[in-house]
Amino acid sequence: MDNKQELFPVVDEDGNILGSVSRGEAHSGSKILHPVVHLHLFNSRGELYLQQRPDWKDIQPSRWDTATGGHIDLGENVDAALRREVREELGIVDFTPESLGHYVFESQRERELVFVHRATYDGPVTPNPDELAGGRFWTRQEIISNIGKCIFTPNFEQEYQRFFGNVK
Repeated sequence: MDNKQELFPVVDEDGNILGSVSRGEAHSGSKILHPVVHLHLFNSRGELYLQQRPDWKDIQPSRWDTATGGHIDLGENVDAALRREVREELGIVDFTPESLGHYVFESQRERELVFVHRATYDGPVTPNPDELAGGRFWTRQEIISNIGKCIFTPNFEQEYQRFFGNVK
């Protein structure tokens, strides 16, 4: 289960740290802006690796999502958080991320400042069973044909369309 007492930084829309908030409060509907990192992991064939979120997650359980997504810890920078999350979730340490920028995502329960990255990687991917329910590479057509069917997280669907082309 997620630790509701874990502390996240509170940030403004430029990423400046304003304070801290617990995971429980950040995900309670408070809409306190907190930072996260995402990695879109492609292979050289252009397929995109997606993780399946475990059913115990407090946000979007069991849905398919970006290869890696995680909160930036209090006192951690974006690059360190990205590398930690990719290592913890997928077992990957040797990759070259490309920043695609950042944006604010808002749902009914939370508001996040999302720092988005992409990388191309053809090595082994080992989903951590303590973090993920699994994962696999998807073709563009598989993704497009499943958008809007409650298979993916809404955040992934919006982000995919924003950064990798309109699919509607």
